[in-house]
Amino acid sequence: MATRTSRVLHRSLRETPPKAIGGEGVYLFAEDGRRVLDASGGAAVSCLGHQHPRVIAAMAKQASTLAYAHTAFFSSEPAEALAETLVGHEPGGLAYAYFVSGGSEAIEASIKLARQYFIERGEPQRQHFIARRQSYHGNTLGALAAGGNAWRRAPYAPLLSAAFSHVTPAFAYHEKRDGESDTQFVARLAAELEAEFQRLGPDTVAAFLAEPVVGATAGAVTAPDGYFKAVREICDRHGALLILDEVMCGMGRTGTTHAWEQEGVAPDIQAIAKGLGGGYQPIGAMLASGRIIDTIRAGSGAFQHGHTYLAHPLACAAALAVQDVIREDGLLDRVKERGSQLEQRLTERFGNHRHVGDIRGRGLFWAIELVADRGSRTSFDPALKLNQKIKAEAFANGLGCYPGGGTVDGVRGDHLLLAPPYITSADEIDQIVDKLGTAVDNVLRSVNH
Repeated sequence: MATRTSRVLHRSLRETPPKAIGGEGVYLFAEDGRRVLDASGGAAVSCLGHQHPRVIAAMAKQASTLAYAHTAFFSSEPAEALAETLVGHEPGGLAYAYFVSGGSEAIEASIKLARQYFIERGEPQRQHFIARRQSYHGNTLGALAAGGNAWRRAPYAPLLSAAFSHVTPAFAYHEKRDGESDTQFVARLAAELEAEFQRLGPDTVAAFLAEPVVGATAGAVTAPDGYFKAVREICDRHGALLILDEVMCGMGRTGTTHAWEQEGVAPDIQAIAKGLGGGYQPIGAMLASGRIIDTIRAGSGAFQHGHTYLAHPLACAAALAVQDVIREDGLLDRVKERGSQLEQRLTERFGNHRHVGDIRGRGLFWAIELVADRGSRTSFDPALKLNQKIKAEAFANGLGCYPGGGTVDGVRGDHLLLAPPYITSADEIDQIVDKLGTAVDNVLRSVNH
């Protein structure tokens, strides 16, 4: 790492990261000559890898025509076309798209829309939102309050809204009790959610908010069968909305366009980002059901919210090209195929590893959780910063992976997340697992001695 002073506020204020000077396919190139296999797509962003020629061409074409027009005055062709692609067929009843600049903004918009919907329905008492511990919904204050990432929340706790409360996550590896079946586990979580509705007052709850597959905070955690159906039923019974955060797990990452398709439910409001634009431009979106928007249209007639870069034409053009490539190249099938290979290779490499307690995920979205002891599921001492050391070791060997700490409770627990581009080849999947295995073993050897 370079030690010179940088005027950029980097994530670490003590060291400047190497400069990325180029990319091609699943690789990024550093100024110092390193070639890094981007096995996490940054933060599950680069679904098509880097410098995809069709996306770059679409961006150049749009930039030559119109880069920006404020939505108070104009719409644009890329925004209209992208919305038609996403919700023209009204998947799960989602009929409208609101384009923002990223995931946190999409969550903020989702929370605000839910609140405004109930005000316009004549239910202003609905001001509570229920989410889950060990979840992550973004870094702006509203999204941070909604999330359950204890470490990220801690410094800002005095600033976070009391409108949000949190229940147990559907995290079987740590939350399921000995001797408890999946069905019993789901029933217990459903009973807890019902109890939280009752504690708050069922008619004061606006929405339940959750990630269908939990992202970086807990590491690719899928829910047991039936969990989201139970959640949907509780929300419906009490007249609350279901908001699903698919910022990280959506847009094909788990093998279907929307992760909720595999759960047998549909949300009232959905947040998407990362895989929507693949990193080619900053973009996210809130997708909303027709009945919510129709209620507001018949009431005040406007969503009381907004940002400068809503429906940015260049960002929408990039995202539209990304979605066209995914569809035209049949990449959802590829995600399933390569995802099965990744699962198999991770199981072969780490299934009997004494310090890997869990291997979990779906599609091209997987994580391994590291434990000091498999039998007791005891985590390593957080002071070791094990996940960060493995990230650094892997990076030094040409592999980019996404580390996570505080997996269990915000303090304890280490995991490594993998979210390779949808274009990753079979050989590259093998390389990812081999390089990760080497990094894990090298770091554990140094820690254990």
